[in-house]
Amino acid sequence: MIGRLRGIIIEKQPPELVLDVHGVGYELSAPMSTFFNLPAVNEEVMLFTHMVVREDAQLLYAFATERERLLFRSLLKVNGVGAKLALTILSGSDVDTFARSVQEGDTASLTRLPGVGKKTAERLIVEMRDRLKEVSSAMGIDTIVSEMPMTTAGAKSEAIEALVALGYKPNEADKMLRSFDSEGMSTEQIIRQALQRN
Repeated sequence: MIGRLRGIIIEKQPPELVLDVHGVGYELSAPMSTFFNLPAVNEEVMLFTHMVVREDAQLLYAFATERERLLFRSLLKVNGVGAKLALTILSGSDVDTFARSVQEGDTASLTRLPGVGKKTAERLIVEMRDRLKEVSSAMGIDTIVSEMPMTTAGAKSEAIEALVALGYKPNEADKMLRSFDSEGMSTEQIIRQALQRN
């Protein structure tokens, strides 16, 4: 099992990135909470990882902090929650916000996440209350935020692709981006703004 990787970022296309570790390129999927904190391409980063082995694929998920990875692993234990939905939940809500929603039984905030209906939100609240104690006690390791310069059109296009990869429909993603002025923003900034306004 691969639990942690340190290497050079050679590609970034939310929510995917490629990390060069001593000449081996690892393809990773990361939630937006991690993506916002990644350094620029060609810089070094250390990421916590979780490996999912399926019949048709071996997938690696990357997280900036141990808390994010713990929450991801806890979410996978919830009935009906797979890796893609767990990644979407972490992209639309940080660990503390998610924990607060669960502890307060706030189904409304949970159902605002793509792929989370009322039944799934209720299941998350019931099944995650006890598991969150383990996540809350873990220490997080933060990395430095770095934004990649890009033309607004290119950044907007990449942001739409990232939102679609997270479970939003193309027209929903486009509508989210039209709700604010993204001129001069990087891809990460656009995605962050879109998720905050949703």
